[in-house]
Amino acid sequence: MRQILRWLFDLLVRFMRTLDLPLLGAILALMVIGLAVLYSAADHAIGLVVRQGAFFVAGLGMMWVLSRIPPNQLRNWTPFVFALSLIPLMLVLLIGTGKHGRHWINLGVVYVQPAELLKLSLPMMVAWYLDRQSLPPRFRTVLIAGLLIAVPTGLILMQPDFGTAMLVAVSGAFALYLAGLPWWWFGMAFGAVAAIAPVAWFWLLRPYQQDRILTFLNPESDPLGTGWNIIQSKIAIGAGGLTGKGWGQGSQSHLNYLPEHTTDFIFAVLSEEFGWVGVATVLALYLFVIGRCLWIAAEARDGYSRLIAGALGLAFCVYVIVNGGMISGLLPVVGVPMPLLSYGGTSAVSLLAGLGVVMAVRAHRPVYAR
Repeated sequence: MRQILRWLFDLLVRFMRTLDLPLLGAILALMVIGLAVLYSAADHAIGLVVRQGAFFVAGLGMMWVLSRIPPNQLRNWTPFVFALSLIPLMLVLLIGTGKHGRHWINLGVVYVQPAELLKLSLPMMVAWYLDRQSLPPRFRTVLIAGLLIAVPTGLILMQPDFGTAMLVAVSGAFALYLAGLPWWWFGMAFGAVAAIAPVAWFWLLRPYQQDRILTFLNPESDPLGTGWNIIQSKIAIGAGGLTGKGWGQGSQSHLNYLPEHTTDFIFAVLSEEFGWVGVATVLALYLFVIGRCLWIAAEARDGYSRLIAGALGLAFCVYVIVNGGMISGLLPVVGVPMPLLSYGGTSAVSLLAGLGVVMAVRAHRPVYAR
């Protein structure tokens, strides 16, 4: 019996060897909290929780597989992975489905959102390209990297999915920032976006997207229409107080005042039921995940590893900020899920796969720099 237990322990050690245990612990804690809040938000619909749990298991499997692949090998595969991820992104424009466009591909068993795959493959591709150039990047390097970012971003905007397009573009831009691109480049990019904003308003944004921006500026102008989501979300957040109403006791979600309470607005459910204590706990876990990713990036000893780990960590930070700002009325509603809390399979699997790449950087760090 002792030998069997020793064999099982050795097997577990070998299995966990490439996983970063502090990072994994924070991720598992967020998963447990996410499933608990989802169970409450979905009116105790155990089937939805089981499906999300299955997505988490699949994501953890992807995390483990990717954590075992040395970054040098990942670097060699990056162009192929990037090109492969563009295929479903173009295919969704032809056969996709969605409420306000073509965002999802129906595989029969599950719906897949191809844009989510670019949250991982795009920063990998930009990091791969920048690692082959002299740094800090020169003008030609920035233009080519910008083109790599613009192609998938443009395809996602055609769906249209402004929120995901923004997050994908930001994940690639972070790789440029970590490569040493001066701040004034980002200032120029922001100025260019501001300059074309009037044109985009009339020619690119659809009516429901324009309504979201107008609602953000003044949600009380249409409290029973376009302003309903933000107003009810603010009520849920404020009703939570210090310790919340208790698990399963949130009136905004259970009385169907709060829309999309299992996806985009699930953080408002957490706020109402667990209050400031619950929000602070989740934000502390998020901060730890982000900080751990950036620490792993700082400890990396080759350019590709440093860029990809840092870009994925900073992108994770943006996901949290955008969703938190969205449900609190500080940012327009753009349909961005809260990491590991909102219901969604493709988002969860792609996020966990990205964290697996970060763990690979830590697990296969060479003794000496190249």
